[in-house]
Amino acid sequence: MTLPLLAILVGLALLVWSADKFVDGAAATARYAGMPPLLIGMVIIGFGTSAPEMVVSALAASQGNPGLALGNAYGSNITNIALILGLTALLSPIAVASQVVRKEIPLLLGITLLSGALLIDGNLGQGDALILLVVFFLLMGWSIWQGMRGRGDALDTEMQDDLDAEGMSLKSALFWLVLGLVLLVGASRLLVWGAVEVAHGLGISDLVIGLTIVAIGTSLPELASSLMAIRKKEHDLALGNVLGSNVFNTLAVVGIAAGIHPLDVDPLVLSRDWSVMMALTLVLLIMCVARKGQGRINRLEGGLLLVSFFAYTGWLLASQF
Repeated sequence: MTLPLLAILVGLALLVWSADKFVDGAAATARYAGMPPLLIGMVIIGFGTSAPEMVVSALAASQGNPGLALGNAYGSNITNIALILGLTALLSPIAVASQVVRKEIPLLLGITLLSGALLIDGNLGQGDALILLVVFFLLMGWSIWQGMRGRGDALDTEMQDDLDAEGMSLKSALFWLVLGLVLLVGASRLLVWGAVEVAHGLGISDLVIGLTIVAIGTSLPELASSLMAIRKKEHDLALGNVLGSNVFNTLAVVGIAAGIHPLDVDPLVLSRDWSVMMALTLVLLIMCVARKGQGRINRLEGGLLLVSFFAYTGWLLASQF
């Protein structure tokens, strides 16, 4: 048991570090390629911070661990909203000025509903994977269109300031892009092996391990990005990171995993985990969009999100004993 636990700790640490370097390299490379700042924030950063979930779930699916693959994706979404946005808002209330971000939240709600509809039959096969990936690429097309016409948006301005402060050369950007990706894959393999071994050793299901330890670990890049953005008072960037990551997780991460190997879905995923994810997404919509004027997640709401995260995690762990 000692070696698998060590593998989880080392894998998580390496995963967070390599994901951070991969995101920095990818964003800087995209900037040198002439990509608009808003598009970098919506697509490149969203993809980069979701890269750990993508690689971990793909490896878990290929090794016949569907619970770990699906739990990682949905657990990361729950962690992103309840833990990351909750903690971020508790430290500094999140004001939502970007119209792009406000449009993206209803889209995330629709995507979450779609994922629930595909779970009803208890299986995610290659047909379901195709649906998820087609919707994903359509949304990427929409994001590119939004990025090309969204100059002057609050998120565009924040992303431009962030890129200006980075100041990375093209040579360094390409180096960190490649090295970050290689280490990301290696760290993911280590993490998946350790998580599966610990789950089997403790008699805990792969699904719960994916929803807790692995989901929290693969969400650490989003936590770091959001806390850094709030420190710079870039509220829309903090929220945009989470929204972009959740879109990638729900569509691309699950779609790729199901495309690699059909996923048998435990009924609890729909009745418990998807329902919590859906409820949190709806709450986020109410906080950020369904108000007059500027949306805002205040400290009280942030505290409630944090409480919901710990209550959900406690529910998961209690179900195993």
